[in-house]
Amino acid sequence: MNYASIIAKKEMRGYITSPAAYIVLVIFLLLGGWFFANPLFLNNQADMRGLFSLIPIIYLFFIPAITMGLLAKERNNGTIELLTTLPIKDSDIIMGKFWASLLLIGIGLLFTLIHVLTIVILGKNIDYGSIFCGYLGLIFLGGVYSAIGIFSSSITSNQIVAFIISFFIVFFLFILQYSLLFIPGFLTGIFQYLSVSYHFSNISRGVIDTRNIIYFLSLIVVFLKLSQFALSSRKWK
Repeated sequence: MNYASIIAKKEMRGYITSPAAYIVLVIFLLLGGWFFANPLFLNNQADMRGLFSLIPIIYLFFIPAITMGLLAKERNNGTIELLTTLPIKDSDIIMGKFWASLLLIGIGLLFTLIHVLTIVILGKNIDYGSIFCGYLGLIFLGGVYSAIGIFSSSITSNQIVAFIISFFIVFFLFILQYSLLFIPGFLTGIFQYLSVSYHFSNISRGVIDTRNIIYFLSLIVVFLKLSQFALSSRKWK
C-alpha cells in the first residue's frame, strides 16, 4: 500500500475544506493577474516574462503559508504521535505532505495558464519553449520551497514560527543572487551557485542544464531528509 499517496490525499482534503487555502490561492492568482494585465493595458505588451519574474517573489509568502501547518499543526494537536505510531514510515509521512503541497502549487500554476491563452487570443508571438521552461523552473522552485516549509514545520508546533523560519530560509536563498556585490570576489561563485534565483533564471531563459536540475533536486532531498530526521527524533523524546 502506498501510504505516501494516502497522506497526500488526506492533506489535499484538508486544503479543500480549509478557507485559508482558498484565500492564499486567490491572493496568489490576483497578484499574478494584476502584474500580467498591468503592462498589457498600459504598454500593450503581453508576455510571460514579467509573471515568471514575479511568481518567485510571491512564492516567498505563498509557500510558507501553505506548508506551515503540515507538521506543526499535527504536533500542536497531538495527532503526530498517533501518526508516528502507525505502521507508516516517516519517509511516507514526509513525502505525502510534500506531494500535497506541490500539488497545490501546481493547481495555482495551472490557473495561470489563462494568461498564456490570453496571449494566444491576442495573436502575439509565443515562444512555447521558454514558457515550458519557465513553468518547469517554477515547479522546481516550488519543490525546494515546499521541502523547506515542511522542514520548518517539522521542528516546531507553532505554525507562525514555522512560517517565519521557512520565510527566512527561502528569502536567504532568494536574495543571494542580488547580494553578490557585497561578497568578496573569491566567494562570488559559491554564493551564486547557492542562490535559487540564479538557477531559476537559467531554466526560465530556456537553459535546461543538469547542474541546475541537480541543484534543485539536491536541496529538495536535503530538506526532506532533515524533516524526516526531525520527525524520527521526536519518537525518542
